[in-house]
Amino acid sequence: MNDTLLIALYAFLGAAGTGLAGAAVLRVVRHRSLTVSMAVVAAVGVVAMLAGTLAVAWAMFLSPHDLTVVTTVVAMAAVVSLATAFLLGRWVVARSRELAVAARSFGDGGSFAAPSVPATAELESLSRELAATSARLAESRERERALETSRRELVAWISHDLRTPLAGLRAMSEALEDGVAADPDRYLRQIRTEVERLNDMVGDLFELSRIHAGTLPLSYARISLYDLVGDALAGADPLARELGVRLVGDRIEPVPVEVDGKEMSRVLGNLLVNAIRRTPADGTVAVAAERAPDGAVVLSVTDGCGGIPEEDLPRVFDTGWRGSHARTPPAGAGLGLAIVRGIVEAHRGRATVRNIPGGCRFEVTLPTAAS
Repeated sequence: MNDTLLIALYAFLGAAGTGLAGAAVLRVVRHRSLTVSMAVVAAVGVVAMLAGTLAVAWAMFLSPHDLTVVTTVVAMAAVVSLATAFLLGRWVVARSRELAVAARSFGDGGSFAAPSVPATAELESLSRELAATSARLAESRERERALETSRRELVAWISHDLRTPLAGLRAMSEALEDGVAADPDRYLRQIRTEVERLNDMVGDLFELSRIHAGTLPLSYARISLYDLVGDALAGADPLARELGVRLVGDRIEPVPVEVDGKEMSRVLGNLLVNAIRRTPADGTVAVAAERAPDGAVVLSVTDGCGGIPEEDLPRVFDTGWRGSHARTPPAGAGLGLAIVRGIVEAHRGRATVRNIPGGCRFEVTLPTAAS
């Protein structure tokens, strides 16, 4: 074996021993500061070179003078390497602490503001991820506040709407029991009306609870829009006649859709009843069903309510929203449009509303049935 190979072998053995010792030290200090780990890495590099040099000198390949020179050079390199590692470690640790302080702010309910001092590429990437997470948390908190507001309004309105008919039922039943009712038959008819109203309210609450729980059962069937809209118009016609509102069905295309007929009829029924009650006498409620340019199906109900304030448009489909501070019918419990959105989204569709001259237009977009 020539001298060059022997020198390489002795140098490798000396450096390898140092590397193994350094790995053991890194395992021991792995929970310490990054500065300590970087100092160990720098020290391992310098000591490995020194160990290789000593092994070569021990094998008589270096003179004492050459060994002194090399050892001095290695010592100076060790000082510079350790100082550089210490400064770099302190800088990275400082940047990570600034990032931790910034991250703590959005954990306490604030928003994340990335440190302005430049950091490493890894810390910059982490900062961007934290900023994105902060934005999602802010949106989630905003939705939670909106839902909590809707729940409070719903509880208040439902409590009022339940208490009013219950008080009437109690008064009428006491009058019948005491025999002081001037027209018992009228009282009985009124009691039945109030009971049906309460039953509808409880049914809406049950439907909404299933929608929110994601347990709404859907039985899909292929239905023509013409039949779906025709049945809904027939069901809403008595109420429209009673309130003097004209129902119009135009542009009803016989496009097939895969929907749950019962639930989708409820969607159209809720929209029509809402439109009829909000439209003044001699007004018109128009229903249309047509294919959109992107291939989807759009069902629309247009009323003459006079429009919805722009600030209220985003809340129209929220649970408990009624568009006014009224606490009496026909304001209802504010569940109808929330049920509409829940059923439509369960069908992988979307429900929207926009103002038009003289009223507003509710649109339900559904995917078409597969050919």
